[in-house]
Amino acid sequence: MNRGAPSGHAFVITAPSGAGKTSLIDALMQRLPGLERGISYTTRAPGPGEVDGRDYHFVTDARFDELFVTGALLESTAAYGNRYGTGRDALATQLARADVLLALDRHGALALRAALSELVRTIFVVPPSAQALRARLRARGRDDDQSVERRLAAAAAELRGWREFDYVVVNDDFEQAVEELATIVSAARCERVARSGLIADIEAGF
Repeated sequence: MNRGAPSGHAFVITAPSGAGKTSLIDALMQRLPGLERGISYTTRAPGPGEVDGRDYHFVTDARFDELFVTGALLESTAAYGNRYGTGRDALATQLARADVLLALDRHGALALRAALSELVRTIFVVPPSAQALRARLRARGRDDDQSVERRLAAAAAELRGWREFDYVVVNDDFEQAVEELATIVSAARCERVARSGLIADIEAGF
């Protein structure tokens, strides 16, 4: 992190596939000012409607290898045959001006927190039940039955690590989940103000 002193936090949202993290991030960005979306590198192909540089940086395996070897990635992970990683310099630039929302898996979230310590808040979003997650995955229409069951098995494995996260949000009522996420961001911002010396300066003026 070499692009100036960070002024923001990285809020890392982890959730099983189909639990609603992308929709929650979109809603949270509309709710609160001063948020930016962190854009990960990935070797997977763009999905319908996805745009390079907006949703992901879509790169070849060779380019991803280069980023990894040169230390340009703060963290990297693999899922469903594809690789994902967070760019070191890009995130530093964003944190110098704003709070950043990132959607990472459990491994990536914990690796980023280990790398950036107090700058990171990890949030685990969970569905209300396995049945609800199965219904959401089927409703998306992207996966056959075998793929749905594979994603459910992966979700069960991810859920076993929920205690490692700073916060847990149950996405049963969508608006309530967005409100809880907004509260987490606001609390971190209040903490940042207290640590910045502003309160001490105000106190000194009395």
